[in-house]
Amino acid sequence: MKAVQAALRAEHAAVYGYGVVGGRIGAGRRAEARTAYDAHRARRDELRRAVRDLGGEPESSAAAYALPFPVPDAAAAARLAAELEERVAGVYADLVRAAGGTRRSAAAESLREAAVRAARWRGGSVAFPGLAERSGASG
Repeated sequence: MKAVQAALRAEHAAVYGYGVVGGRIGAGRRAEARTAYDAHRARRDELRRAVRDLGGEPESSAAAYALPFPVPDAAAAARLAAELEERVAGVYADLVRAAGGTRRSAAAESLREAAVRAARWRGGSVAFPGLAERSGASG
């Protein structure tokens, strides 16, 4: 349940973050931002149901979330989108490790989707999506 709640918190933050991205991203990438926003809203709703199915109370979203850096323009908005996806991928990597069965499969699919979106926003990928922040901490 702890990993599912963590994924739900990450999706709440991603939905908020994409609100900022959508307000700053250029017209050429606005549809991409909207698609990602909708995907995170859908995952958030799925996770709320999953928490209830596990007998818990889904955590509510915060009124606001601290952004990792200022987002004054489209370039910063694209960097924020990549950061959001990387953070979500990390949480889904944890859920893959903690879950089994269909929940594990769904988490792996969510990890894959976040990694693909991060690569599109960043313009490249990493070897092990969702594990980048861990490699810096262990070395």
